[in-house]
Amino acid sequence: MTYEVSRAVVNTFYKAYAARDVQKLDAMLHDDVVWTISGPVEVLSYCGIHCGRATVLDLIVRVVPSMFSIISYVPEAMLVEGDRLAMLNRRSARSKTDGKVISYRVANFMRFCDDKVIENLSLLDSFDAVEQVL
Repeated sequence: MTYEVSRAVVNTFYKAYAARDVQKLDAMLHDDVVWTISGPVEVLSYCGIHCGRATVLDLIVRVVPSMFSIISYVPEAMLVEGDRLAMLNRRSARSKTDGKVISYRVANFMRFCDDKVIENLSLLDSFDAVEQVL
């Protein structure tokens, strides 16, 4: 039988992700997770490819929050099929450098293995985000 991730597991992950809950996230990230954020590295330095649970956890709970305080992370659409998740979100955050609030869309494409995230591709509406940052 093929592995299928449940909507409950997906919802648990997103709640932990939105809250930056280190313990829950650590339990839900596969040791070999690959986390890719597509966007302009020159402006948003956390964009790029991040490999391994410790590196991804650090990205989520330390690196991104050092640049932005997440105000809200609201799912707009979600599709779960087999071991895959596609989700469109609206994210709002406050810049740590100038206090400016930005809001932009993020599409996440994830693959789960044994109820843990093993792959993530985040596509930022980077034009919108960068325009607001600059």
